Amino acid sequence: MARQILPTCGADRLPQAEGRAMAINDLPMLSALRGKMQWHQERQRVLAENIANSDTPNFRPRDLVEPKFDAGGQQAPGAPMGSLPMLRTSTGHLAATGGSSFAQDRKVGYETRPAGNAVNLEDEMLKVSQNQMDYAAVTTLYSRSLNLLKTAIGKR
Repeated sequence: MARQILPTCGADRLPQAEGRAMAINDLPMLSALRGKMQWHQERQRVLAENIANSDTPNFRPRDLVEPKFDAGGQQAPGAPMGSLPMLRTSTGHLAATGGSSFAQDRKVGYETRPAGNAVNLEDEMLKVSQNQMDYAAVTTLYSRSLNLLKTAIGKR
């Protein structure tokens, strides 16, 4: 039986036996890589905020909790949601569920300045550098995976 390949609007679709096209981005591994890239983007924003507030009195640095994925590319049970939960600011609001994906840095002992600020610029810059390298690695893996899939289905 010959496989029917339907025309699509681009090289981002995989043919399926039932005549429906499945987006390449729907693959669990690529979805996990996209989630990881979004996490690195958000972490970069949080780290930049820490650096920007390095002279703000009583400011405590924050960081994001890294998402955990199982072997299938789905978020592991018990892992943080990856986004901020709703906050209940009025008794008429729905109750908040889940926890925050932010984690406070616990190394605030002797590094806290007299004004109460606990941002260590050296540590924050190391985190920014590591985050940038990790993001570049995930981006490279994502683009190579896409190119490999496109080659496999004959779109390249």
